Amino acid sequence: METIKNIMSRRSVRSWTKEPVAEEKKKIILEAAMNAPSAADARPWHFVTMDDPEIIGQFTAMGGTEMLAESTFMVLVCGEQAKEIYPGFWPQDCSCAAQNMQLAAHDLGVGCVWIAVHPLEEREKTFREILGIPDQITPFALLAMGMPAEKHAPEYRYDAARIHLNKW
Repeated sequence: METIKNIMSRRSVRSWTKEPVAEEKKKIILEAAMNAPSAADARPWHFVTMDDPEIIGQFTAMGGTEMLAESTFMVLVCGEQAKEIYPGFWPQDCSCAAQNMQLAAHDLGVGCVWIAVHPLEEREKTFREILGIPDQITPFALLAMGMPAEKHAPEYRYDAARIHLNKW
């Protein structure tokens, strides 16, 4: 798929079939994540992958996450501040990795939705407890995926009123 077409047609998918995501697609999605830019190429990210329905099901009680029960593949993006070269940039770096995963998933026909974790302390705590995440690692964002059971038409979201040329 062409890059611009992929970006312009990507939509969040919150309903999936029971068909598992193929292992080769999972690997490509994670390769795309690790090919994201990061400040000073520090790559302060870690990824916890989940495909066990029992583990996935434990995250449906967080509020607004009931649809996770249908997901067949999830990736928790985590940040490690100790890996940073320029302190404070890990959230941007992890965001780039998460966006790359969303775009790769879409290109591969895998439906994906981003679930916010950081800076929501209760969600961070839930992920730490269930997945055994060490204290020096921060759960950042959850990407829930699966083979889509829904299809959304692309939306044109360009808004010229939000562009300021040379000054505000």
